[in-house]
Order: sequence, then C-alpha cells, then structure tokens
Amino acid sequence: MAAVIRSVRRSSAALVLIASSVLAQADAGVASTPTGPLPPPTAALAQVTDFGRNPTGLQMHLYVPKRVQRHPAVVVALHYCTGSGPAMFAGTSYASLADRYGFVVVYPSAPRAGHCFDVSSPAALTHDGTSDPVGIVSMVRYVERRHHADPRRVFATGISSGAMMTNVLLGDYPDVFRAGSAMSGVPFGCFATTDGSGWNSACANGKITRTPEAWGDLVRAAYPGYRGPRPAMQLWHGTADDILYYPNFGEEVKQWTNVLRTGLRPTRTDHPRPTWTHTVYTDRSGRVAVDAYSVAGGTHNVAFDEPGLARIAVEFFGLTGHRGQG
Repeated sequence: MAAVIRSVRRSSAALVLIASSVLAQADAGVASTPTGPLPPPTAALAQVTDFGRNPTGLQMHLYVPKRVQRHPAVVVALHYCTGSGPAMFAGTSYASLADRYGFVVVYPSAPRAGHCFDVSSPAALTHDGTSDPVGIVSMVRYVERRHHADPRRVFATGISSGAMMTNVLLGDYPDVFRAGSAMSGVPFGCFATTDGSGWNSACANGKITRTPEAWGDLVRAAYPGYRGPRPAMQLWHGTADDILYYPNFGEEVKQWTNVLRTGLRPTRTDHPRPTWTHTVYTDRSGRVAVDAYSVAGGTHNVAFDEPGLARIAVEFFGLTGHRGQG
C-alpha cells in the first residue's frame, strides 16, 4: 500500500490543489449541452451511516438536490487515491449537474491508509464478494429505498483509483449499473494481486496485455452464470499519463468491446477538440456501447485538466435530455 501512496501522491496532490478552481471553470465547450460555468451546489452534502452491508467500512456521503426527479437516477462518483467523497463533491461538478438534471449523487470514501479503493483482491473482483464493491452497492440500494431512485438508471464514474473501481463495479454488478465513465483507469482484473498488496506495478506501467477474449473472460468470470444485459462504458485516458500508463487505455477498449460484443473496429471516429481522438463502438442494436476518448499529451490529471468531462459523462449516461448511451 505504501507503493500506491507514493506513486499516486503527485497526481492526487495536484487534484486537491486545483479542486477549488475546477468547479468554476469546468464543463465549458460541450456543444450539445448548455455551456459556461456551472453554479455551486445548492444543497448540502450529507453523511449516511448504517446504509447496509459494508464489509470494509466504507463511508457514504450523499447529495440530493433541492429539486430532484420523482424517481431519480443515481450517479456514484468515486475518488482518486488520497481523496474522499467530500473531496469529489468539492472538486468536481457532479453536484451542480445534479441540481440541473435532478439526479442523486453518491460519494463513497475509502478510509483505509492511502484512501484507495480495493480493486486488487479476489474479494473485490467477484459478485457479492467481501470487499469495497459490496459496500458501494449497499449505498445504491439505500438510495433506491430511501429516495425511490430508479434502479434502471444507476451509473458509476471515477478518477484514477475511482476509475479502476468503475471498471470493477461494472464487471461485478452488471445487474446494478447501466453504464460507467472511467477517467485514467485500467481494465477490470488488471490490478489483481494474490499477496495482499493493493498495488500492481506491471499493470500500472502498462505491461499487462491480453487478447480481447481473455480480458472479456475476466469480466464474465466475476459473475458466473449472468446472462443479462451489460452496462455501457465510457473511457478517458491521456497519452502522457505516468501513473497508470497509457497502454491501459487500449487494453480497456479491448476488454469492453469484447464484453459488449462490438468488435474492435470503431463505428466512427472524430476529434471534438484538437487533442482528443474520440472512437465510438456500437452494438448490434445501434446503442453506443463503448465511448472512448484519447487525449494527446494528457496527464493522469486529465479529468481535471480537460474542462467538461463530468458533463460529457453525465450526457453519456443519458441524464441531460440527449440520447447518450441508451
């Protein structure tokens, strides 16, 4: 665990330092949604205890906007190493987007040393295991009960460690999550260890490569026997990421295009901004199943350095009134 703290601290410290300014400048320049700075959140962040099964002692914070839909969607916003749910609330625009579109945001916190989510242990990489994913799903179930949230519209998004957990949640719980958006992450199972360590250097350094089918098999093995629909995935990665190296982006694309049976040839490719290469992979029904953004020169902080990613994620989830992934 000490290794992960040292390796991610450079990135996470930068995230914390710029967090106070991100809310004012984020989300500009997205053509299909209202542009310009979002106002600060209008409601308070609340801590929730006793929300259900929680084997690793995660903490839960919840944002419910003053004007919420009758059966709101749920967005789970997952922090980076050294971060927390309140840091994600303060440093990203999901709460302000919730004010605008009437969904609820869950902010989990990993209180263990280093404040990284468990994406490595066998218990984390299985449906109904005994690690962090179970507690996060308990948070979702709490919101569904308490706030009458729509179980058909539950989404996950995260940065770094939170991006890795987004991959894990979509693999472990395809019956819970409709879609995810992972910003600077790695494929499901890439960080797996069996020695109790939470850090996998080979994966972090982009040294683990597999065939699409082998990556897909890791996801399918997390929930043996599951035959239902699989959640769509949006992926973001900077080519200059020196924490979770850029080759992980290609491996994520291989994994999720296999899981979602789209094939590796994109349906379309475009460049929404000069440094962005956007590839879209649709399934047989025409749904956008994998939505991938490569950012030339982008660092591990791409979620903060590139304005608008939170809004694009929420649009991909279909929560802004536009088509999105569904």
